[in-house]
Amino acid sequence: MKSELIRKAIHSLIALTPALAAMNRSHTALLLLAGAFFYMCAEGLRFVGLSLPFISSITRGVLREREQGCFALGPVTLGLGAFLTIVLFPPHAAAAAIYSLAFGDSCAMLVGKFFGRLRPAFLRGKSVEGCAACFLVAAAACYLVFADWRIALATGIVSTLAEAFSPRDFDNLLLPLAAGLTATALSLAL
Repeated sequence: MKSELIRKAIHSLIALTPALAAMNRSHTALLLLAGAFFYMCAEGLRFVGLSLPFISSITRGVLREREQGCFALGPVTLGLGAFLTIVLFPPHAAAAAIYSLAFGDSCAMLVGKFFGRLRPAFLRGKSVEGCAACFLVAAAACYLVFADWRIALATGIVSTLAEAFSPRDFDNLLLPLAAGLTATALSLAL
């Protein structure tokens, strides 16, 4: 439980991206790419039995059981998802999408893992409770950005679907892209 809480606290730090992008979008994009590249190097070293001080101890502490013998892809897709989101979408839509990723995805996992009881086969191990948490948090985050319940509801639904049906570890990439596209399209249409 402790490692999942630490893992999701680290995951939630991606929510700083919109504030950094507001100061300098290009530097933020480069920082995200550099972070993903650095992590890939550190993870590659871990995979072959070498370690980096501080980084490797954090990585080992938050690895899930299924990641023990393989490359942990989640942080890479997280960085790339945030990078593509700030590059492709206007600032408000990018912020809503990244907040949906940072908080909606985190809440989905935590609620699903600790409180999830309803796990229909079509969700491939994910829970209805986790999906509901993702929807509520993503919609609330989007509403705080746009102050429009129509954009918030649609983005919450799309975020939830992307989180629920993305292949493992690719929700970090697909959720912000789907949310950003939805928020952009609706903000232009309404």
